[in-house]
Amino acid sequence: MPAVGPAIIVVNHVSHIDPFLVAKMIIDAARTPRFLAKDSIFDVPVVGAAMRGMGHIPVKRGSVDAVQSLAAAVDALKRGRLIVLHPEGTVTRDPGGWPMIGKTGAARLALLAPDVPVIPISQWGVQDSIDFYQKRFRIIPRPRHTLSIGEPIDLSAYRDRKASTAVLRDVTEVLMLRLREDVAELRGVSVPSGGLYRWSRGERLSSGAA
Repeated sequence: MPAVGPAIIVVNHVSHIDPFLVAKMIIDAARTPRFLAKDSIFDVPVVGAAMRGMGHIPVKRGSVDAVQSLAAAVDALKRGRLIVLHPEGTVTRDPGGWPMIGKTGAARLALLAPDVPVIPISQWGVQDSIDFYQKRFRIIPRPRHTLSIGEPIDLSAYRDRKASTAVLRDVTEVLMLRLREDVAELRGVSVPSGGLYRWSRGERLSSGAA
């Protein structure tokens, strides 16, 4: 992670509380994270005001507001900020906890700011403590939560490409496959065979599929 200057941070999402842990790690590195987060979070009393006060950016998917959110993120990058995204847009539903197919927001941002490094943060373990989907809440014994900052993701092949639907899907897959590789290394296991998990259909796609 750069000590100064802008960066786009992409993170796999394993628990509803992992953004707090990612934020702590970034703050401990003497940087200030600014998350692109679901707009519904900003509607929560007190929490929403705090999120806005800290410079986090609400995202309302599938709307003109989503374009405005990306514009706000680009502006923050121009001012040397760190923008943090969970490309999946929600906690993974992959049965094995692996990164699944992502939304295209991170890819759009990366193409809008081609000179800004895209840095992956992989994480594992906190889902064994708190998982709202599985109605799991366990703090004793305390599960181990591990985070790892990877090398910047090379997107140079897409630098001068138009942000078409196909290109956005390709870039998104590059991001998610890299996160999956980093999570596998973090877990000390092999990368799963086959493509990324598509939660909406409950199926895996082969690598490169649309």
